[in-house]
Amino acid sequence: MPRFLIERNFAEEVEATKDIADNIIRINDEEGVRWLFSFLSPDKRKTYCLYEAPNAEAIRIAARRANLPADVMIEVSEIRPEMFA
Repeated sequence: MPRFLIERNFAEEVEATKDIADNIIRINDEEGVRWLFSFLSPDKRKTYCLYEAPNAEAIRIAARRANLPADVMIEVSEIRPEMFA
């Protein structure tokens, strides 16, 4: 399944709660999208999220439904240092 890196910019600090995460996961499941993990910037106003999805449009639809920004979306592939050892 393709992987995408999503940059999200928020007007205010991101509040991460179980209820918010559960809602995002539910919507993602309905759209065939899987949230793998996210990084949160020090000011808590930007996230960088790694997702698996059939295509970028599925992520855009899920983001709209969850009222989340999806400012930059890039399809990525994985490389790791141990691949070169």
